[in-house]
Amino acid sequence: MFYWFLKYIVVGPIVKAVFRPWIVGKEHIPAEGAAILASNHLSVMDSVFLPLLIDRPMSFLAKSEYFTGKGLKGWATKWFMKGTGQIPIDRSGGQASEAALNTGLGVIGRGGLLGLYPEGTRSPDGVLYRGRTGVARMALEAKVPVVPVVMVDTEKMLPIGTTIPRIVRVGIVIGEPLDFSRYEGMENDRFVLRSVTDEIMVALQRLGQQRYSDEYASAAKERLAQARREQKAATA
Repeated sequence: MFYWFLKYIVVGPIVKAVFRPWIVGKEHIPAEGAAILASNHLSVMDSVFLPLLIDRPMSFLAKSEYFTGKGLKGWATKWFMKGTGQIPIDRSGGQASEAALNTGLGVIGRGGLLGLYPEGTRSPDGVLYRGRTGVARMALEAKVPVVPVVMVDTEKMLPIGTTIPRIVRVGIVIGEPLDFSRYEGMENDRFVLRSVTDEIMVALQRLGQQRYSDEYASAAKERLAQARREQKAATA
């Protein structure tokens, strides 16, 4: 009920009126049954626009920090994340990764739509980076299709490090579902998981025409941060 209230009464109408988002390929999302929506990740706003512009409720696995903030801003963020179907997960790795996998499988097991970012984190520079294999493992274990989703220009609306959105028209392109049933029973084969993940990333790159790098986004973030630190030290 809260999700419906936010989407159709509060947030949805305001966002659509101000930012005039567009969407192409919405018919590729299954009308019923479970599926994974695998998206590129340019901005925190990605998790806002996709649920607002599709017809079915969906859930994203969101980092737990969004649900533990203090003060008015922390309360508002937590309220919004819960209201739009976001599910908190611990992204520290190890057992936390297994718990996140099980949380996602729970959403799929109930016949829902689960949104995932195969890159694992936001792109620091608009490039599409190498995918993590968790999305492949989840798709194979749950035996569900993967729908490629490309967010367009959301990084221009809310660049990393900013808090106030710019008035920029953003878009979403949704591709045809990818069927990986040919790999049934092979969800523990790391070579299969890498092959499936790469196929998803190729579909995203072709759909959005993003420049691709065979590097993890987390490594790219650290590399760029190190370059900034060295530049700052050189000019100090």
